[in-house]
Amino acid sequence: MTSERNDTIAAVATGTGGAVALIRISGERAVPIGDVLFRNIQGKPLSTQKGYTIHYGTIRDGETVIDEVLVSLFRAPHSYTGEDMIEISCHASDYILRRVMELAIRHGARTARPGEFTLRAFLAGKMDLSQAEAVADVIASDNRAAHDLAFRQMRGGYSDEFGQLREKLVHLVSLLELELDFGEEDVEFADREQLLEILTAVERKITRLISSFALGNSVKNGIPVAIAGAPNVGKSTLLNALLKEDRALVSDIAGTTRDVIEETLNIDGLPFRFIDTAGIRETDDPLESMGIERTYDRIGKAAVVLLVADARDDAEEISALYAGIPLRAEQRLIIVLNKCDRLDAQELASKQATLRERISVPVEWLSAKFETHLDGLLRSLRESVRTDDLDNAGATVVFNARHHEALLHASESLARARQGIEEGLPGDLLSQDIREVLHHLGTITGEITTNDILGSIFSRFCVGK
Repeated sequence: MTSERNDTIAAVATGTGGAVALIRISGERAVPIGDVLFRNIQGKPLSTQKGYTIHYGTIRDGETVIDEVLVSLFRAPHSYTGEDMIEISCHASDYILRRVMELAIRHGARTARPGEFTLRAFLAGKMDLSQAEAVADVIASDNRAAHDLAFRQMRGGYSDEFGQLREKLVHLVSLLELELDFGEEDVEFADREQLLEILTAVERKITRLISSFALGNSVKNGIPVAIAGAPNVGKSTLLNALLKEDRALVSDIAGTTRDVIEETLNIDGLPFRFIDTAGIRETDDPLESMGIERTYDRIGKAAVVLLVADARDDAEEISALYAGIPLRAEQRLIIVLNKCDRLDAQELASKQATLRERISVPVEWLSAKFETHLDGLLRSLRESVRTDDLDNAGATVVFNARHHEALLHASESLARARQGIEEGLPGDLLSQDIREVLHHLGTITGEITTNDILGSIFSRFCVGK
């Protein structure tokens, strides 16, 4: 995205609805435009006032009063954009907002593009690129965990981590390139053993950041939970019970779920994305077979699998069904014994004990139909996701796909540098690999940028931010 830096921009910064709205104006003409539009109740022009002050008065078109407003005044460089800036708090009438914007544009502003205020903040050095991206993620966050991650990144903790990594690598490059000035004397300023230790430490940190993406991405987009099992065991009823609404079709006829249904539920601040799947069984029905294929596909992509069984089924049948579910090492599985209302307490306790001896995963029992004993399942779901890094305010968790890709490239370059040290390559070749690591890390925080990257990032923002 390109930005005409000398333009003064204006936009409505608040969404529709509500009683009060905010209009932002930023740039060289922001205060002069304010003086034309705004009449202070005390008769003092904004141009004579200090920054970080709020003024009460009216917005006027000539002598016609449009609205009574509050105007917040910010002076460069102490504003969000780093420029002179005013924010007009007015009534949230579409007519008023339209008239104020028309007046601002008539007197020298133009309508801001999506994300242009934050782009100007980035270009002015008020924040780095990762912080700027976090602004959009804070706005879009719809659960506590996603908000905490985005807010932590916006406040700069994320940038500090990458700054420390870059500082170590820049030091290494400077020592290696110093050797080039003394090439004929065969001098080594960078001890190769020490160099290897530092690279290993950096690689360890980058590997941890890459690994954190699985959690961060799940928190941002919802932790995928596949509800699987044989037909007619109550998978759709369980989904409806968890959501407290009739979201999935429920029938006594086996095989009625043929497509995937997804819904999200917030559990203790974490978003869980439940996926109701077709029942697993042998069938000649081509449509049902397609649904079962999708079931296995969703099981493979899920972080947690809820294997639902009829509490009346034989323990050996349930164990065999469990053994037939393909799981990756990092996936979690919970067995759910549904329709427990059909068994007496002694039968149920005996079956649970038998299964716990045979199966090393949590076994929960409930009645989806009567919505009883759901608390145990919700607790097991919450415990199935390790969130140590979320609870640790100092930990960095990667949740941005662009950052994850850059870290993967940085890791590849690091591996080449380590291999080069082990093979005794000269300093200029080692320096090149380390500079590639610096390049990839720099694309995260914005030391390395292109117009294409900026355009892609800031186009996702809302107008006015």
